[in-house]
Amino acid sequence: MSRLAANDSRLKVSEFKLTTLLEMTNAINNNLPEDELFILFQYILEHQLNIGKALIFSKQSGEWKHALSYGVSDDELSIDVEVDLQDIHDITVMEMMGRHQSKSFDVVIPVFHQKNIIAHLLLGDIDEQELKASPIIKHLPFIQTLANITAVAVENKSLTRENLQQEVLNRELEMASEMQGMLLPNALPNDDKLQVAATYLPHQEVGGDFYDVIKVAQDEYFICMADVSGKGISAAILMASFQASLRGGVQQGRGLKDILIDLNNSVWANAQGERFITVFLANYNTTTKMLKYINSAHPPPILGQGGEFIKLVDGCVGLGMFEEFPFINEGEVQLVSDSILIAYTDGLNETEDDLGIPFDEQHLEQLISNADFGSMSGLNIRIMEALDAHRGDQAYQDDIALVSCRFI
Repeated sequence: MSRLAANDSRLKVSEFKLTTLLEMTNAINNNLPEDELFILFQYILEHQLNIGKALIFSKQSGEWKHALSYGVSDDELSIDVEVDLQDIHDITVMEMMGRHQSKSFDVVIPVFHQKNIIAHLLLGDIDEQELKASPIIKHLPFIQTLANITAVAVENKSLTRENLQQEVLNRELEMASEMQGMLLPNALPNDDKLQVAATYLPHQEVGGDFYDVIKVAQDEYFICMADVSGKGISAAILMASFQASLRGGVQQGRGLKDILIDLNNSVWANAQGERFITVFLANYNTTTKMLKYINSAHPPPILGQGGEFIKLVDGCVGLGMFEEFPFINEGEVQLVSDSILIAYTDGLNETEDDLGIPFDEQHLEQLISNADFGSMSGLNIRIMEALDAHRGDQAYQDDIALVSCRFI
């Protein structure tokens, strides 16, 4: 071949490569889906560069996935990227790597993005009996450039999709947090018959804890402390449904057992056993000073009166655990003046210190026995201070809701 013909041939190859890179860049700029980018990449390799076989593994969302292949057997598809290709950080000839000799590829090209390998391109068609140069060898720098452009575009699309999904999730959490804030009461009783204070500390943006104190008559109150399993918007929606059913049953004058049965039916219908709610529900009459309650698998509230402490344990299984309650036990306690009730969720009593010792009811009993806390808000402050001192350097692991009541 004359020098002029050789120059002309090289010029045509250069024009082809520039045109091909421009075509791929335009496809990326036009937001072509990942699978179509890989199809275009395959067409270039197979039909324009005449490379006999190719296989691409692409790392998406932290997992290696088979993204493209042609001219490849099932055995060759069985390559384990994490094992077989873990040591490859540069363009590598396969015959230099003993453990890969069973795989009939010739070259592996790792693709990097910000110093991280995001893809592996395996090529094969080198025939040692052929005198002419393999297209893999002739076009290796161009193939590497094209692979980098394609893989990075796919990686960016994956990251963009993950960011959008995270934005949607964040918005859902904001909505759930707003919804949860609307569920919790703005004001609690604080008069000459009943004094109530509440503290709520969500572990994440959206917690699963709920409390309410509902006045249904001049001398009658319902006290509720609940904890829904799970977090996020679905848990908040379930809790909203729970609150609506609770308030509906209370305002209709239904008894504790009937209210719990209705709540269980509602939770079961909405969650189908996938979520459940633990509940402490009590009815207090300020005239008779009688406290009736049902504990639905909730951490037992502590009642302190006359120097003694009672754990309110009578009740049933959690809401939504069974389609129908196997049993319901209702407890009742005759209160005396200045009795104090502390109801809480398990984020409080399961908080551990550096030795793994939980903040159990004995801590609460000691704080109730100390008469210098003043108001119920003061008692809650003392409890949270003691809890912080107890946990030391340990982080909170769950939501915490705390309701303290003084029955005057």
